[in-house]
Amino acid sequence: MSFLDQAARLRRLAAQRKSPILKAPKRTRVITITSGKGGVGKTNFVVNLAIALSMHGKRVYILDADLGLANADVVLGMVPKHTLHDVVQKKKTLAEIAVTGPAGITLLPGGSGLTELADLPDAEREALIEELLQLEGLADILLIDTGAGLSRTVLSFVEAADEMFVVTTPEPTAIRDAYGVIKVAVQKHSQKKISVIVNMARDAREGSETAERLLTVSRRFLQIDLQFLGAIRADLQVVEAVKQQQPFVILFPRSRAAENVQEIAAALLELPQEKQRGLAKFFNRLARLWENGSRSLV
Repeated sequence: MSFLDQAARLRRLAAQRKSPILKAPKRTRVITITSGKGGVGKTNFVVNLAIALSMHGKRVYILDADLGLANADVVLGMVPKHTLHDVVQKKKTLAEIAVTGPAGITLLPGGSGLTELADLPDAEREALIEELLQLEGLADILLIDTGAGLSRTVLSFVEAADEMFVVTTPEPTAIRDAYGVIKVAVQKHSQKKISVIVNMARDAREGSETAERLLTVSRRFLQIDLQFLGAIRADLQVVEAVKQQQPFVILFPRSRAAENVQEIAAALLELPQEKQRGLAKFFNRLARLWENGSRSLV
């Protein structure tokens, strides 16, 4: 199926979900969360952020798109019976693989070992996107947890997103790799809103200084103003929560890290918001990138 045919079908699916009598569903806010390298605590941040946002009354879904090492379920202490692998093979619907987590968040498990989404056959890719479109109006916020680095799938989510969070740590290699992701994102979508989160900072000062390094170099060489959303302090209670496979905002709600995530969630909700594009436009753009073999990403 050509991209034009596929895009037309996706538009029809989106239109079919609008009732001529009932008010159209509220569009879902899509946020891609990525990092330049592994080991910066990205997935742990995504899970705890989702819970914090849910505590603010938001309906939050997590799409675990880190297919090679999908582990959001591990952080939550869950053992999903089915994953996205079953959806692309048309064995299960998205609703059938969705699992409810703490504070009412919903996880769409990625399934370790699944091939790159960008490399899926047309039929499987279309089946997945058709299912994902059903989230429009069901979720206030969809957090997409990508893999680390610059794989084709990660780059496609980065390019398709209007809003992106980059997680880094104060380590020089993490900062360098975070800048690499930001550079690619800006080259492909200069109007993208990019926020920086610094994880595992010794204190607030180190978090601010780390962010400022990224903001300064991005402003100088990429002509873009990044948003520093906040820092999460290094906390032994986070390590303990990971060992117990429980989110630290639940297990240790008064920990320094939990307080920081709550602050970031509040800051996220206060960010100036333009009219949301919604899932149909996001996934149409993603489908086009995949249809073209991500040629625009290299």
